[in-house]
Amino acid sequence: MIRVAAAAAFALAAHTAQAGSPPRGCDRSHDITATQQDRLLRFAAVIREALAQSGARAALISRSGTDLSRFGLRYSHAGIALADGLGSPWAVRQLYYACAEGAPRLFDQGLAGFVSGSDDADLGHVSLLLLPPEAAAPLAAATLDKGIALGLLNARYSANAYPFSTMFQNCNQWVAELMAAATAGSASREEAQSWLRREGYAPEPVQASPWLMLAGRFVPWLHFGDHPAEQLNAGIVQTSLPASLEAFAARRWPAARRVEFCHGPQGVLSRDDGAPLSAGCLPQAGDRHRASPAPES
Repeated sequence: MIRVAAAAAFALAAHTAQAGSPPRGCDRSHDITATQQDRLLRFAAVIREALAQSGARAALISRSGTDLSRFGLRYSHAGIALADGLGSPWAVRQLYYACAEGAPRLFDQGLAGFVSGSDDADLGHVSLLLLPPEAAAPLAAATLDKGIALGLLNARYSANAYPFSTMFQNCNQWVAELMAAATAGSASREEAQSWLRREGYAPEPVQASPWLMLAGRFVPWLHFGDHPAEQLNAGIVQTSLPASLEAFAARRWPAARRVEFCHGPQGVLSRDDGAPLSAGCLPQAGDRHRASPAPES
């Protein structure tokens, strides 16, 4: 169990997109220096190079965004990265909440923009789950099929959406349902969720404090009406997070490979499978220090 009040992070980490720009929180500014921008571009170049060399055609990609470390969470936001088809190599298709419109939208973003979506320009983590061909091909096709991708998009967004209700949806839940559509041919959110439940998709519950439940009355992207009453009465909230997506996909496709990257005070590190990289991106046994190629112009 993640510690009490962890679910507060879901409200703070609402996933938003402003027209044409990298998605940010509704009322957060994110000014970075030229040096920081160069480091982020080089970080993205390292990840892009690793993707290109992997032989995979699609990957689940997750990034750290709002700092959730005090809640025991590293990753808050996931999308689908594709080798081609989205305008640039290894761009990411994802769901974001568009603040100005007050509605969720699908958003395609280059890899550099995706990895830059963090509160901390000096420290960040990215996780890749490289999918084998039998999973990558149908997932890429479903991701690129606007009828499927948009058909799974719900009109009502909740950062803490319950994974087995169609009342609301969060960014990670859209990815889960897209995997269901790609694998089982699910034609609706109901069918996708039924398949996910049958196949053992079970995001780890977190415990929420009463004041967080109260916050649902005031935060436009935080809701509890879709959660089972017995869970709420027990102070439990269940929602889709990147770790749940990765765990489910890794069980279903054992040949999938996980690679984690971070950039920090000692440069860019990566680790294949194994334990998570250190919180401060400090080298440990088995880590690879990656030279940063020049960012694409």
